[in-house]
Amino acid sequence: MSADPEGAEPTRRVGERRRIGVALGSGSARGLAHIGVMRALVEAGVDVDVVAGTSMGAFVGAIFAAGKLDRLEADFRGFDWASIAALLDPVFPRSGLIDGRRIGDFMRSQVAVERVEDLPIPFRAIATDIGSGETVAIDRGDLIAAVRASIAVPGIFTPVRSDGRILVDGGLVEPVPVSAARALGADLVIAVDLNHDIVLERSARVAQESAPGALAQAVTQVLANFDSLQLGPLAQFREWLERDPLPGIFEVLLASIYIMQARITQATLERDRPEILIQPALGSVRFMAFDRAEEIVDAGYQAAKRALRDAATLIWPT
Repeated sequence: MSADPEGAEPTRRVGERRRIGVALGSGSARGLAHIGVMRALVEAGVDVDVVAGTSMGAFVGAIFAAGKLDRLEADFRGFDWASIAALLDPVFPRSGLIDGRRIGDFMRSQVAVERVEDLPIPFRAIATDIGSGETVAIDRGDLIAAVRASIAVPGIFTPVRSDGRILVDGGLVEPVPVSAARALGADLVIAVDLNHDIVLERSARVAQESAPGALAQAVTQVLANFDSLQLGPLAQFREWLERDPLPGIFEVLLASIYIMQARITQATLERDRPEILIQPALGSVRFMAFDRAEEIVDAGYQAAKRALRDAATLIWPT
């Protein structure tokens, strides 16, 4: 790459290969679609130079950047309710219901790399500074802490403290991190948007559903294994869970987040358009529906194959 004078953006020499970046968006369990997307890119021979991820996109993106995506896919394809519950570590509801340490441990079992800057492929995780509202692009430091911060959905997962800041889910400010991928040097960005159909799908479904959602069931199952929750304030919390297992509160919270992310995604993609946009149809997938991994991964794979076919000349100019 050659740099233009006076700090301008780098330009490509004639015949130089385009530097390809992927921007993997937020989406909770829908984020498993990123596994299918990345598999499709690899199969197509797309050389990914940089990776930026928000929330579940950061989780999958970091593992891809470490070269360990095959194992992650195999593990998630075997997920059931017990597997989901094993990842949840409920705490007294102060700044979040779930601590997130077990998710960090699960990620640590997948990736041996400890620091972001040591990943084989340059990577950034997007988080939000809850104090200032600023976007925080993490490209150095502890990898597990970076991903935990990026996935810390407000009210559900506890925030992460880092360098005097309190960090939460990056989906609040940059649900599809196209600008972060460009900042890493990509001049062709392949973005994955998992929020485009979430509001309409949820609106069509809400009136028909009365059963507890996936998160409620998983949290209740975890709490059932703790005898210590029989006493004190946590016993009251457990009683509340069993009597009114979360749908009202969490449907409101998650719907609010989804609406916000969908609107922000639409605005940011109009302002900073990726060269290739992949949008799997996954609006009907619940927040913690990791037991639907095979279906979700395949949706991402098929959507990526279609997008690559339509945009082949962008990646492989004739």
